[in-house]
Amino acid sequence: MAEGGSEIAERQIVVTDSAVRRITALKTQEEAQDAFLRIAVSGGGCSGFQYGFSFDDQKNADDVVFERDGIAVVVDDVSLDLLNGAEIDFVEDLMGASFQIRNPNAASSCGCGNSFSIG
Repeated sequence: MAEGGSEIAERQIVVTDSAVRRITALKTQEEAQDAFLRIAVSGGGCSGFQYGFSFDDQKNADDVVFERDGIAVVVDDVSLDLLNGAEIDFVEDLMGASFQIRNPNAASSCGCGNSFSIG
């Protein structure tokens, strides 16, 4: 409990088993064993904000690290405000394979799921 009697909820994202397996495979393929997956939100896309995925080996002072099964996913503080409570998944279907973000903060998203707007 924080001072003053109000409780502060910890911000988080969830990384699924499927996403962990895919990140592990990509790290091996790219020979980037010491890298982590960085997820960032930036302005743009067809709905106002867009997701960005990249491998990185440098952490910044405002980064928050989420680890699961030895895999680290890093989100900067500003992006985490827009991603709080989101689930990061990797989906393979007849349409292809991609990382998908189920974001409870998104009021709407584009058809491809790469951009979103907030209410």
